[in-house]
Amino acid sequence: MVVDDEALVRSGFELILNASDGIHVVATAEGAQAADVIRREQPDVVLLDIRMPDVDGLTVLREIQTLPEPPTVAMLTTFDTDEYILTALRSGAAGFLLKDTEPEQLAHLVRTLAAGGVVMSPKASRALLRSHPGAGGSQDADVARVKLLSDRERDVLVLIAEGLSNADIGARIHLSAGTVKDHVSSILTKLRVASRVQAALLAERAGLLSGDRADTARDHGW
Repeated sequence: MVVDDEALVRSGFELILNASDGIHVVATAEGAQAADVIRREQPDVVLLDIRMPDVDGLTVLREIQTLPEPPTVAMLTTFDTDEYILTALRSGAAGFLLKDTEPEQLAHLVRTLAAGGVVMSPKASRALLRSHPGAGGSQDADVARVKLLSDRERDVLVLIAEGLSNADIGARIHLSAGTVKDHVSSILTKLRVASRVQAALLAERAGLLSGDRADTARDHGW
């Protein structure tokens, strides 16, 4: 589902995504209608404009999060340094995309969201780190907590940052999905973060994404 106050954005995203294999846009809506339409249509993934004149995206996001089975939400923004992005991530968003994301990349990012991964537009994630160097709290303390992770947990953290779902991580490093889930839970606890997105941001700040790994992460939407 696509939520945006501009009809051109809604129709453009709908056209691009409906033309992609395995993706069906069940509805589009403006901000004021969004929560009701989401309850009715029960989409798996919602692309939600962070700035809307009637009801802002953060309000809609918080309302969505109260649903018994909330969909995965990624915020849409025009600005790569949008001041509301950090608040959205802390409120449960699974990532954010710039509205000028390339059409061929958009479908890939939606599939990543549907599989339980996290996504961020490459230049936007780095702009966020520059604008909010302490995005997860005290920068030095946050980075130091990465040292608490085991080698296997660190491997899993890097793959989280690449946008992989638990199933994909398990396939990559030959672990069951249940074991990966346990590792992810342990990682979030040790890093004192509330979401995979915050863990992924911390991985980049700690320098875990470098060389070939950084290139791979960018290929997955970072």
